Amino acid sequence: MLIRDNPPSFGQQRLISQMGVYPDLRIFVAKRGVPDFLAEMTNRDRHYLILYYLQSRQAFACRVQRSETRDIQFAGPYPVTPKEYRTLQGFRHQADRALVH
Repeated sequence: MLIRDNPPSFGQQRLISQMGVYPDLRIFVAKRGVPDFLAEMTNRDRHYLILYYLQSRQAFACRVQRSETRDIQFAGPYPVTPKEYRTLQGFRHQADRALVH
């Protein structure tokens, strides 16, 4: 999900929502900056967030073990692959073009 604050994107809304649930995520974003993209997935009882920073070409994985805890574990940075970078930049350009029309 693209994170854009003007106009607010769904990704921006999800990031703000998740920062409200996970205080350590709020601290992480305050220190590292707002990511360009956010991916979310759930597998069994684990919820994952992936924060993509395109300028530095880095990604961070965040994992929550159980829904009843507010603890979150961070891993990374991982390199954003050239293919991921092209794909995410393509999404950003599509969103920018949609704003113009």
